[in-house]
Amino acid sequence: MIRIVQTGERAIEKFNARPAFPEAAERAAAEVLAAIRQEGDRAVRRYVAKFEGFTGRRLKVEADLAALENAIDPRIVRAVKDAHRRVRRFAVASLRKPWTMKTPKGGSAGEFFTPMDRVGVYIPGGTAPLASTSIHTVTLAKAAGVREIVACTPAGRTGEVNPVLLYALLLAGATEIYRVGGIQAVGMMAFGTKSCRKVQKIAGPGNAFVTAAKRQVYGYVAIDQVAGPSEIAVLTDGSVDKRWIAADLLSQAEHGSGWEKSLCVCTSRADAAAIKAEVLRQMKDLPRRALVQRVIDRGGILIVVARDVAEGLEVVNRFAPEHFEIMTKDALKVLRGVRSAGAVFAGPWTPESAGDFVAGPSHVLPTGGAANMFNGLTPDDFRRRHSFVAFTEGDLRATAPTIEAFAAVEGLDAHGRAATIRCT
Repeated sequence: MIRIVQTGERAIEKFNARPAFPEAAERAAAEVLAAIRQEGDRAVRRYVAKFEGFTGRRLKVEADLAALENAIDPRIVRAVKDAHRRVRRFAVASLRKPWTMKTPKGGSAGEFFTPMDRVGVYIPGGTAPLASTSIHTVTLAKAAGVREIVACTPAGRTGEVNPVLLYALLLAGATEIYRVGGIQAVGMMAFGTKSCRKVQKIAGPGNAFVTAAKRQVYGYVAIDQVAGPSEIAVLTDGSVDKRWIAADLLSQAEHGSGWEKSLCVCTSRADAAAIKAEVLRQMKDLPRRALVQRVIDRGGILIVVARDVAEGLEVVNRFAPEHFEIMTKDALKVLRGVRSAGAVFAGPWTPESAGDFVAGPSHVLPTGGAANMFNGLTPDDFRRRHSFVAFTEGDLRATAPTIEAFAAVEGLDAHGRAATIRCT
């Protein structure tokens, strides 16, 4: 059922509640990860066979970029190349630059960045082979300068990776690809096995089991974020075609888990009713309408009526969506009031699907309300930040009294001596 409610109703708070770590996923992740730490490849193969149906011995995928390109529809090849070019351009432009500043007595301090040596990316491939995620993860790692990029994706009983997904991985710069999905992929990359050496960081979206596994391996490796089912919020003042609004709400509801969330905030009840009717009408034409119906049955589509755009924006900020569309007049002005959103799409000509596939920023984004504390994936997530300080003698002499004072307060005599001995 799609509900229409006013701001202030308790239904909004209930809609906003999204548990990040289901207990069943946590238990399953703990069991599988423990086995992989103990048994390595043997456990990985056992769980690949159990959960994915593939019983072959070879987990690593070998493929040739040129051969794949010749076998794929040229229209699809052009699309993948277009997305890769745009995402890479955005990634390179967004990289943080090293900087320095002068210290008071002629020295210098600043920051510089170095790429990680070996990272892993997870590419979902269950209900849909997410070729776009290959672009939106591997391209960023490559732009950051990472030399070894491991990619894992489920391949089902046949062990055949979708050729477009595989092509996208190779084009983006993956150096190793494994037909391994789920918790077992996270465990293999995090702990390392004979087939696959451990990585330093794991990035990429996944279902609740992948998310639980990533959380549990944090510390053995770094992770980008914890992410769950897809979600979208659309704020509209009635100035944008209601068919477009409905299509955008459905774009996230079709992902497949059944736990997706689509929030629409309107400024009139008449608009809310029209959008609801349009969602139900368009849904009938979708091949994945059964998946959308599951979302609706679980209350995953909600329409809120606010007094005005300002009040509506506060509703969205509290929801902290993965994707936020501002479908209003003066959308760029409204943008200034955004506090919590993974990615923002401003204006009627910017559907969220542009961000999913081709716009430039990565579509790997925080979900479940985590946008109020996490950011979307960037190439800097695949680099290490280093601060540096290069004091002159004058800098040290000027700061020695402060160093000695803190050392005395904290009872760390050797700390103080390390400065004093240089100044006497």
